[in-house]
Amino acid sequence: MAVMDADRLNPVILITGATSGFGHGCARTLAGCAQGGLILVDSDETSLCAAADELGARGPVPERVSTLAFDAADEARWAEAERFIKGQYGRLDWAIVNAPALQPSAGDLVEWGQPRHLEGVYHSLRAVMRLMQDNSAGGAIIVSATAGELKSDAKTSLMQLLRAAAKEGAHDNIRVNALLTAGGADTPRWSELPWFRDLVRSCGDPQAALERIGQLPEPVARYAGADDIRRLIAMLLSDDSHMTGAALVVDGGYTL
Repeated sequence: MAVMDADRLNPVILITGATSGFGHGCARTLAGCAQGGLILVDSDETSLCAAADELGARGPVPERVSTLAFDAADEARWAEAERFIKGQYGRLDWAIVNAPALQPSAGDLVEWGQPRHLEGVYHSLRAVMRLMQDNSAGGAIIVSATAGELKSDAKTSLMQLLRAAAKEGAHDNIRVNALLTAGGADTPRWSELPWFRDLVRSCGDPQAALERIGQLPEPVARYAGADDIRRLIAMLLSDDSHMTGAALVVDGGYTL
C-alpha cells in the first residue's frame, strides 16, 4: 500500500525523535511523499540540522523542511510549535510520535491518565491532534521500541493514553495507533545492551549478530528490520486504513 493516497496529495508530516532510530528512519521514508512539508522535532538542534542535511543528500525532499529543537515534554514549546506550524504550513496531516524507553513511574496522572514518563508522548499527541482538527482528518502513530520489556503498569499507561487519544480523535476523523517493537525486531536499543555488543564482537558485525539471535527457537526465525516497521507505518497512515486505537506488536512472536 502506498504511503500517499490520491486524496491527500500534499501531506504535511511531523516526526518527533527525528534524529535517531525509527524516527530518523521514518523521516527518510516519508520525506519523498511530504509534498506539503516535513517537520522534524528533537531536543538536539545540531543533530536535527544534520538529519535535515542528510535527507537533502539522499534524494528528493519537500520544498519546506523545518527543524524544531525542543523537549517534547515541554508543553509551552509545543504551543509555540503549533503557532509556527499553523503560520507556515496551515495544517498537519500525519504525525509519528516516538516514545522514550518506558519505565514504571509513580508520577501524578493528568488528563488522559498519563504518568510522568509519558509526558512527551502526551504533549506531542495533544499538539498534533489540535492541528489535525482543523482538517477534520489526520493520522498519528506512537512508536515504542520496548514491547518486550514493558512491565504491566507502564504498558497499561501507554495503552490508556493510546485509547483515550483514539477515542477523542475519532470525532474529527483522526486515527491514533501504536507500534510496539522489541524482541523480534531490530530496534536501535539493541546497541545499548552489553550482551548484544559482546555478541557483535563475537560475530563480527551487527547483522551477523541479529542472524545468530534469529536462529534461536523463536516463532519467526527472522528479526524485523526498520523497513518492516516503516511499511506498517505507511499502512497505518494511509487514508484507506480504518484502524484506530490499535497497538500492533511487531516482534516476530517474541512475547508469545
